Amino acid sequence: MKKLLTRLAILGITAFIVVFAGSFMIIKNRTKPFTEPSKITPEIIQRGEYVARLSDCAACHTAPGDQEYAGGLAMQTPFGAIYSTNITPDKTTGIGNYTLEEFGNAVKHGVRKDGAALYPAMPYASYTIMPDEDIAAMYAYFMQSVPAVQKDNASSTFPWIISMRWPVAYWQMLFAPIRNFEQNPQLTELQNHGAYIVEGPGHCGACHTPRGIAYQEKALSNDKSDIFLSGALIDGWRAKSLRGEGQGLKTWSEEEIIEFLKTGRTDKVAAFGAMADVVEHSSQFWTDQDLKATASYLKTLSPAPNKSLELATQKDTTTDLLLSDKFRDPGAVLYIENCNICHRADGEGVPRIFPALNQNTAITAQNAQSVIQVTLEGGKMPLTPADRMAFAMPGFNHLSDEEVAQVINFIRNSWNNVAPEISAQDVAEIRHFLANKAPNITSVKEVK
Repeated sequence: MKKLLTRLAILGITAFIVVFAGSFMIIKNRTKPFTEPSKITPEIIQRGEYVARLSDCAACHTAPGDQEYAGGLAMQTPFGAIYSTNITPDKTTGIGNYTLEEFGNAVKHGVRKDGAALYPAMPYASYTIMPDEDIAAMYAYFMQSVPAVQKDNASSTFPWIISMRWPVAYWQMLFAPIRNFEQNPQLTELQNHGAYIVEGPGHCGACHTPRGIAYQEKALSNDKSDIFLSGALIDGWRAKSLRGEGQGLKTWSEEEIIEFLKTGRTDKVAAFGAMADVVEHSSQFWTDQDLKATASYLKTLSPAPNKSLELATQKDTTTDLLLSDKFRDPGAVLYIENCNICHRADGEGVPRIFPALNQNTAITAQNAQSVIQVTLEGGKMPLTPADRMAFAMPGFNHLSDEEVAQVINFIRNSWNNVAPEISAQDVAEIRHFLANKAPNITSVKEVK
């Protein structure tokens, strides 16, 4: 028996060594050479700045109120928080000592300068299809135009066993293959360009595609499964489906998609949460051609599987009830006291100022995490040159869990809206999540 246990122990240790060593071989095979441009021109740097905007680097690598690209943003995951890193050209705390090859392998293949695997919070599963020329241009921009900021990087709050990086190599092998963008012959040239933006630098799937048990995106591009961009939950927010069903983009025109990406609002809806950051840091800077290509491609996507083609609806009896002042429902009372002044008795808000609550898919979604979170914590529209003011919604966390549930249920089932009811326990869970979120890190010192 003792000999058997000894042999099993030896086999276990041997297997671990083989698996551990194998992770280094996987990482080595992921690293590729990158060719330096023969000359760095102002045009290349300008292109690099645009690629950085298109890729939304700032939204993740900038903590609110801090210097751009200095890192410190806490990204919540089911296992703890990951802090974004300093990607300014500071040589001690940033990427100032990265070569183009090291930078390119980090961005496209998820391999850090020291050879360790990057956590998949970095969307290299999408960036891998970007051309090397764009990566080189972005490198030139960061090294020559971004101010260096001295700010230490923070470790994740993962438990020790999950924080180890060598197993991530196997995750990369399974779920983040090195690949090229594949044109779809059934799409126009413009739509294929939009598909490239959505799948690659825009990395829309990182938020809008469901994730599997290993936290992997279930699809990296549109395929026969129709899962790509079919909606997901991330960082406590519901990222809506971008496909062609009722809760997706079926009722949106291409012009409305463009307007939303450019300004963060349409006449009826407004960006909030993580999407407000995307608009503020990224999509408002996209060229008209890139915006048009993206909208054109998104409108080609068929409905997600097992989802209704139409929004559930009912006859509006709410408007007259609220105007009559004869309501007794606690949710209606709370709505009049807290919401009516902006969102109005008819639930239609004020175009481009206060978003409509009636037939708003963020309101009527099956999963109400986003509406609970924005009710408790409030939100701010992105600030863009297209609008004079970025309006903000105050938080209502002074209301009890029961009161929040009552007013949300009223909103989700008033006017033409039809949606499942939530409970006070649902509100309590989101309140707990918000109270226990890891804080951002914002102390910086600019290098002179």
